[in-house]
Amino acid sequence: MDAWGIKQKVETRLQAALAEAELALRFLEEGLHRNAAGRAFQAWKAALAAAAALARDEMLKRYRRKVATREDTEVELADWLIALMPTGRLWEVARVLRRIYGDVVVLLTALALNLHEVQHNGLDESGVLSKYSTLQQVKKDIKELTQRTAQFAETLKQHLNPSTPP
Repeated sequence: MDAWGIKQKVETRLQAALAEAELALRFLEEGLHRNAAGRAFQAWKAALAAAAALARDEMLKRYRRKVATREDTEVELADWLIALMPTGRLWEVARVLRRIYGDVVVLLTALALNLHEVQHNGLDESGVLSKYSTLQQVKKDIKELTQRTAQFAETLKQHLNPSTPP
């Protein structure tokens, strides 16, 4: 993947991250909490994919093999992860990216995965089957994740265009 391809991929993912974060907040205002949790999760997933693309060299160090695509072509596993960012690999990728971006990527990935669980399983008021026992906790985490995702996306934009004034 050349530098131009990476830049385009990052820009697209950052646009998606910001759009998903905005949609999450709109859903939250409308009382669609599970949908809001899902959109907040998708926002972070897009931002993490953008971060991985910017850190492609680090990703290539960790993921040194090729994988077959559905089209029967081989691509670097790192590029496949950057392109798809499968949910099952988010935690692992976040831990790789921690070296570059700090603990924030691991913490926000944990928060995103918790909200992903809420999206699919809903709230458990008993607190036994879910990490969330109140709707207030869910709302607070959706707001925090969307806000911090937007901040992280802005930071990545600055890395993408270092000559652009903040």
